[in-house]
Amino acid sequence: MNKTIRILGLGAGDLAQMPLGVYRALLNGGQEIFVRTEGHPVIEELKKEGVVFHSFDHVYEAHDKFEDVYEQIVTELLRQVDSKQSIIYVVPGHPMVAEATVQSLLKLKGEVNIELEGGQSFLDAMFGALEIDPIEGFQLVDGLTVKPEELVLTQHVIIGQVYDQLSASKVKLMLMERLPADYEVAVVTAAGSKQQSIVHIPLYDLDRVTSLSNLTAVYLPPVKQETILYRDFTKLRQVIKVLRGPNGCPWDKKQTHESLKRYLVEETYELLEAIDEEDDEHLVEELGDVLLQVLLHAQIGEDNGYFNMEDVIERITEKMVRRHPHVFGDTTADSTEEVLSNWEDIKKQEKIDAGRNDEGNFSILDGIPASLPNLLKAYKLQKKAAKVGFDWGEEAPMWKKLEEELAEWVHEIKEGSYKAAVEEFGDVLFAFVNLARFHKIDPEEALRQTNGKFSRRFRFIEQEIDKQGEVLDEQSLEQLDALWEKAKQQEEKGGNGDATR
Repeated sequence: MNKTIRILGLGAGDLAQMPLGVYRALLNGGQEIFVRTEGHPVIEELKKEGVVFHSFDHVYEAHDKFEDVYEQIVTELLRQVDSKQSIIYVVPGHPMVAEATVQSLLKLKGEVNIELEGGQSFLDAMFGALEIDPIEGFQLVDGLTVKPEELVLTQHVIIGQVYDQLSASKVKLMLMERLPADYEVAVVTAAGSKQQSIVHIPLYDLDRVTSLSNLTAVYLPPVKQETILYRDFTKLRQVIKVLRGPNGCPWDKKQTHESLKRYLVEETYELLEAIDEEDDEHLVEELGDVLLQVLLHAQIGEDNGYFNMEDVIERITEKMVRRHPHVFGDTTADSTEEVLSNWEDIKKQEKIDAGRNDEGNFSILDGIPASLPNLLKAYKLQKKAAKVGFDWGEEAPMWKKLEEELAEWVHEIKEGSYKAAVEEFGDVLFAFVNLARFHKIDPEEALRQTNGKFSRRFRFIEQEIDKQGEVLDEQSLEQLDALWEKAKQQEEKGGNGDATR
C-alpha cells in the first residue's frame, strides 16, 4: 500500500511545547500539509518559519452541521492522497483526542495507510491549568451530543465543543437539567498557551462569555453538595442501601418481600388518586413512593444475594426491546391494534420458549395475576377469552344474559340459599363486567370513581350536619338524602356533574 496520510498533532499550547519530531516533520517539507483549522496558537509561528498549510476553514463556513464538515474534509483528504500518494494532515492537540476526522480516516485503513504522531492533547493542558488529578474520576464529553443523564456529577467533567454563544447556550440548558443555575463552572480557553484564560462564572452566565472559541472547553467541578445529588438515581440507591445497611433504620432492615406487599398496593392506589386529582406535585410525590417500593425490593434481593437493581433494569429493558420489534426491529405496526396483536403473539412465544406449555399446560388465560382485584380480573379474563372468539359480537345477548343472571340471583335469595345466592351474585357482576367491556369501560376504574364520588358526598353530609350542630346518626333518611342532593348540585356547578342516584 503506497498511499499514506501522516496525521500530526500540533499539541495544545505554544510552539515551545510542540513535540520535536512533529516540528521537524513540518519544517522538512517534501509533502503537502493540510490543516483542519488554522485556529491554533502555533500556526502563525510556523508560517513565519516558512511552513505552508492548506486549511479546511472554508469547509466550516459552507456547512451548518459538523458531520457534513468532517465528511467533506475526509473526502478531500482521500482525493489528495489519491493524486499525491503521501500527504500530511495536521490537527490540534493529539490526533486521538476529540478528532472526528481522524476516527473516520482510521476506518479506511484498508484503503490507505494511516500514520499517527502525537502532540500533547488539550487534556494535559486542562489538567495543569485547573490543577486537577483525573485519577479522582474524570469524564470528557462532547457538548454537542452529550445528554444530561450521561454526566457523572461526582467526577471532574470537561465539556468540549463549546465554541460560540449558541453551543454554550445548549450546554447551559443541558447542565441546568441537573444543576442549580448558580452552580460555578470554569470556562478555559487556549489552555497551556500564552493566551490561556480561565474564567469562573455561575452556570446561568455560560452563554454570555465573550472569550468562546474553538480553543474553549468548560470545566464542571465535582458536586460536593449532597442536596444537588438528590436528583440522581445513583444517590437514591445509596440512600436505600444505607437504610438497609448495618447502621441503617431498624424498620427498613427487618422488611422482606412479603412484609412490603401491602405497602406497594397502598402506594399504587395513592398514585391513582394523584392522577385523578391532576395534581402534578402530588403525582411526583406518589411516583417517588412507588419507586421507593421497587428499590426496597431490589435491595432486599441484593442483600440476600439473589438479584440486584441492575438485574431488574436489564430484564425490563430487554423485554421492552423484544416486545417492540416495530420500533427496535424490522416488524411494522401502523395501528394500536396491530401493536397489541404483536404483543400477545410475542408473549405467547415467550411462554413456549420457556417451556410453560409442556403437557398441555399452556392457556390463553396465563399471565393474569391471581392477586388482582376480582372486578379487574373478570375484565381481563373476558378480554383474553374474546381474543380467540369466545365472546358475543353484539350487545343484545349480553343484556339477555344479565337478565337471566339477575333472575337466578333473585330466585336463590327467595329460596334462602346463601351459598347459591353468593355464586349467582358473582354471575351478575361478571355479566355487568361483560357489558362494561363491550362499551370499552374499565369496571375497576368506573367503580373506583364512584367510590370516590360517594366518599366526597358523604363527607359533605357530615360537614353540613356538623355546621348545624346536629348528630349524624340522629338524622332521618329524608334529611340525609336532601343533603346528598345538595352535594350533587354543588358538584354539577363545579364541573363534576353526574347522574348518580
